[in-house]
Formats: sequence, structure tokens, C-alpha cells
Amino acid sequence: MTFMFSRRAAVFASMMAALVPLSQAQAQATHKIRYEEVVRSVLYVPMYVGIQKGMFKEAGIEMSMKTSQGTDKGMAALLSGSADIVLIGPEASIYVANSESPVKPIVFAGLTATDGFLLMGRKPEPNFDWKQLQGSKIMSFRPGSNPDIFLEAALRKKGLDPKKDVKLVSNIGPAARTGAWLAGQNDYATFLEPEASSLEKQGKAFPLGSVGKEAGMVDYTVFTTTDAYLKKNRAAVQAWTQAVAKAQQYTAAAPAGELADLVAEYFTGVNKAELVSAIERYQQLQLWKKTPMVEKQAMDQLQEMLVQGGVLEAGKKVDYARFVDMGLVQSLAQK
Repeated sequence: MTFMFSRRAAVFASMMAALVPLSQAQAQATHKIRYEEVVRSVLYVPMYVGIQKGMFKEAGIEMSMKTSQGTDKGMAALLSGSADIVLIGPEASIYVANSESPVKPIVFAGLTATDGFLLMGRKPEPNFDWKQLQGSKIMSFRPGSNPDIFLEAALRKKGLDPKKDVKLVSNIGPAARTGAWLAGQNDYATFLEPEASSLEKQGKAFPLGSVGKEAGMVDYTVFTTTDAYLKKNRAAVQAWTQAVAKAQQYTAAAPAGELADLVAEYFTGVNKAELVSAIERYQQLQLWKKTPMVEKQAMDQLQEMLVQGGVLEAGKKVDYARFVDMGLVQSLAQK
């Protein structure tokens, strides 16, 4: 599997290096796309890099961007028609595929290789063992959401039953989590960057482990549209996919300091040292995909995690082809 992934990454690297500037006709084509990201996070640096380096503009995309504050809200925007493309967890598309919704979401490109949340404690624990979580309260997320599912998977791999051995607190909204932690709620919590580095600098929380590292390399956030939008606007989604692929290659090769300078405007209030630290941490954890390919094996693994988490019946797993279309990604490699 590792060899196959490395080979695909090499093919994509060669392909992207060989890409010539868009033709005049392509450059003049404008695709107006309403985009929503799930949250604002360093986890999505490749997307911000693509915007700042003009890769989406070069692809003929005129983008409006909003932050949903949750995969459920991002999916709601997609299904209601108020967003054209959303960056959310792939689990949402599985849930909708099993529903009676006439609108079907389609995953067409991946951005992150796994969960970017860090397990944080209230004091440094140099010799931390996940089994120390036994009997504790951990601030998590909405049941069935990707952050919750990945944390449960990590706990199980460490020999803990997330339903019995710990108390996962799931009733605190994304925007209220930092405040709740600072108010003294819960023993442990999971945080994305840059919140993790900021809390660490303040001496309010200390990183103990990586959820994604323990859960495994399973696509965590993906670009998703609807089947109808993809059918009607395939050229626009193709342009988007090409811009994402270029941004991923650029991000993979750039040093943390350069990336921090590029994306600084998306993180006002975070100083450069904290931003560089956050980016370096994610680089070390290899959280950013080098290509937009979302593999069937990863989605099969995700669905097994959903079954183990009790949010998907084993008999209701969704065929990969029903909610994932890698045709646009594959077409890039053929150019």
C-alpha cells in the first residue's frame, strides 16, 4: 500500500511539474463557485496556499468563501443549494447516501490524509500513555462526526472502549470549545492547530498525542459537490481539482516559514512563531495529501470505523462509486 501510494505521488509530482500554463481560452473562462470550508484551521493550509498563489484564479475560478463551523452545516449548505463545493468530512456523504435525500453528494478530491486533532491535557505528561485516559472526561465533538469517529478509533486501538472507559463530551459547539476548556471543563480535549499551539504557549493545554497518527491514514476532509452540480459544471470542478493538485504539490515542497507567510492573513491574531510551529507539527505528522486521490481502501476503512462507532449499520455500507468520483483526479494524471 505504501509503495502504491508513493508511486501515485511520484506520478502526480511529474504530472504537475509538466503542466503548462492554461491556454488563453481556458484562462478567459470564469467559473463562479460558492465554497464553504468546515472550519478555519491550519489543517487546510494547502487550500489557502492555492488561493494566495493564484492557482484557483489561474484555473479560471472566481471563488466566494465561507466557514461553515461544522460538517453538518457544510452539508446542509450543499444540499440546500447555497454552496457549490464544500470541504467537509466524507462521512457526511455516506450518511446522505443512506437517506431519502434526492440530492446526492459526491466526493471528488481529497485534501487531508488523516485527522489533524491533537489530544491535549491540562499539564505536561512526558511519559503519557493513552490508557491514562481511563475514567476521564474528554471534550470531543458531535456523535457521528469525523472528529468523534477518529477519536473513538484511536481510543480503541489503544485498548480503551470509548463507550465505557471514558466520557466523551459532545455537546459543545466548535466555536465554544476553547472557552469551555479555559473555563475548566473536562480533563482532556482535542484541538486543531493553531488553537493547540496557542493554548500550549499560554500554558493552558499541552499536546499528548496525535489522533490521526493513532487512527491511521484515512481521508479526513474532502472536497464535495452534488451529483447534479458535477454533471452540469464538470469543467468548473475539473478546474478546481487541478488547482487543488497544484496547491498540494507546492505545499509539500515549501518550508514552514514560507507557508506561514502565505497564509498569515487567514489567521489574524496568531503570531508567526505560533503559525510556523503549527505548520511544522502538521508537516511532521504528514497530514497533507500530496495528491487529491481518495482511495477506495481508505473509504472502506472509514466505513468500518463508522460501524464500530455505532453510527452506521454493517448492512448499510455504501459502495465507493456511489459517493466518490475520482474521474477528474485520474484525468489529471493522463494529461
